[in-house]
Amino acid sequence: MINRIGAKVWKSDMNRFYVDPPDGGTAFIRDAEQLHHLKNVLRLKVNDAVAAFDGEGNEYTGNITAIEKNQAVIKVASSRPARRSRFKVAIACAVPKGERMDDVIDQLTQLGVERIIPLMTERVVVRLDDAKKEARLERWQKIAKSAAVQSRRNTLPVIEPVTGFSDAVPLFRDYDLKLIPHLEGERRLIRDVLADCSPKSIVILIGPEGDFTPGEVKLALESGFIPVSLGDTVLRVATAAVAVGSYLKFALGE
Repeated sequence: MINRIGAKVWKSDMNRFYVDPPDGGTAFIRDAEQLHHLKNVLRLKVNDAVAAFDGEGNEYTGNITAIEKNQAVIKVASSRPARRSRFKVAIACAVPKGERMDDVIDQLTQLGVERIIPLMTERVVVRLDDAKKEARLERWQKIAKSAAVQSRRNTLPVIEPVTGFSDAVPLFRDYDLKLIPHLEGERRLIRDVLADCSPKSIVILIGPEGDFTPGEVKLALESGFIPVSLGDTVLRVATAAVAVGSYLKFALGE
């Protein structure tokens, strides 16, 4: 049952939307897909109570005061900051074929990954021109918003533009722990590496189906990355990215 009296308390079953940070106690839903969902799927009305989050860690409740063609207006009744994660996790993932990266973005968002970098490595099969890269980034950002709404996450991951391997490696200069799973040579298990340190920021590079090239591994190791193994089986790109994200979520107590 929809609360039409006033959103004074937090309820887990409230319909939830992404909004820009409220201005003067008023928030706006302007995203076309969310607006369609509000109007035509949920059929919400003026005075209905809703919950919202701004992607920066803040959550709100309020009541709809207007539903217009291009926006819905919410009068904020209460707000609270979200619990901040104690860890910063980044995953740089080689872009797989087809639409599998969509699933990677969706699931890593649900798992609380703070930063996602789509990687172009030497053995990536997909080739994207600038227009396609821009279109994909826009789509991935929409997927992340939807996944955050569904999973009740109050922050949005930073999704970087598609980045070449040699350009991506220096981005993580200040991370406490840098890992590169690959298939050859001496490697450690992630759990053993974590047992030896207490990192506050972690980045993991996920390679393509054919693994990183020796040159890419050499560049990563020279930049402070630790070679690790994900086990005896060879995982597909999307599986490896989500498996790593899941493991870190639980291993770090998140």
